[in-house]
Amino acid sequence: MTPVSSHSPLRTVQVLGGGNAASSAHVRSLAAGLVARGVRVTVCAPAETGHTYDFSGAGADHVPVPRSSDPGSVAALRAACSGADLVHAHGLHASFRTALALSGRRTPLVVTWHDRAHADGPRGAFLRVLERRVAKAATVVLGTTSALVDRARRTGARDARLAAVSLPGPRTAPVTDDPDLLRPKIRAELGAIGRPLLIAVGSLERHRGYDVLLDAAHAWQRLDPLPLVVLAGEGPLRDELRRRIDLEELPVRLVGPREDIGDLLAAADIALLPGRWEARSALAQQALHARVPLVATAAGGIPELVGDAAELVPYGNARALADAVVRLLEDPGRRESLKERGARQAATWPTEDETVTQVLSVYDELTRPRPMV
Repeated sequence: MTPVSSHSPLRTVQVLGGGNAASSAHVRSLAAGLVARGVRVTVCAPAETGHTYDFSGAGADHVPVPRSSDPGSVAALRAACSGADLVHAHGLHASFRTALALSGRRTPLVVTWHDRAHADGPRGAFLRVLERRVAKAATVVLGTTSALVDRARRTGARDARLAAVSLPGPRTAPVTDDPDLLRPKIRAELGAIGRPLLIAVGSLERHRGYDVLLDAAHAWQRLDPLPLVVLAGEGPLRDELRRRIDLEELPVRLVGPREDIGDLLAAADIALLPGRWEARSALAQQALHARVPLVATAAGGIPELVGDAAELVPYGNARALADAVVRLLEDPGRRESLKERGARQAATWPTEDETVTQVLSVYDELTRPRPMV
């Protein structure tokens, strides 16, 4: 697919508010693919996000814009969007700021919802107001799951569609260590020699379901050898989780944020995803690609994403989570079956090239000159 005009390259602005790792990696991949197709791309994102994801290295212009809705930040974003043929914002907060910045302009606004907001009480009510504002302001809302598309329609979106979103490949060179040597090396580092290794990855926040995971870990203490649960991530619940682990003497290690999630998964026997709601979980995708059996909650976009290639349990049910893990540890045949199903399921997901092609088709549709009536 080619840009709208061969004489004047399409100019797009991608807006990130800092976002999570998945949305930031998606924008980096999208920017590289669009630039390769002749599109001029500007990425508006906080300076630290630009440094981490190297948007300039993808061929895009990076304009540092703070993650803030104060008038100065909105004015900077408005200036960066001046002259753009189309603006594409990612995530709720970035989309809200972009809607403010484009107020009074006729520039098409595409919004991608990568996940839903996780908050209760007054903050949850406030975020739902933002969702409605964004849904009504956007020309098109792209949802990464069918549930998010339905949510956008319920909140007033004029046009909501399912997005093709790939799992971007690593930007750095692959590890050169022999996989057969890397696995025992990682397991030794984590303290999982001669025992099963269970991996969970994600920010230490309430909606991730780590309280349920710790409840389930009690049931695994009767197993011999005793499984080790490694939780990679950082967040506000770290101290609370640490206290529970110490007080209840649970076989769980908090290892903080890690950049080698692929290596951790390669060393793992089972991946765990116990959260209350997940959209297009990067961990689920990485686990299936890596042929690691996955136990996840049947919530949000997970069933749609993994199909029959994972053990799915109800959210909040520690007994069901514990039992699913025990069954897998005791049944090598079931683990092998999930590995094979996971590889087949992963092959059905969109590639980076297909993701860029779909997005560019939306851009072309929204910027194509309309015939005179």
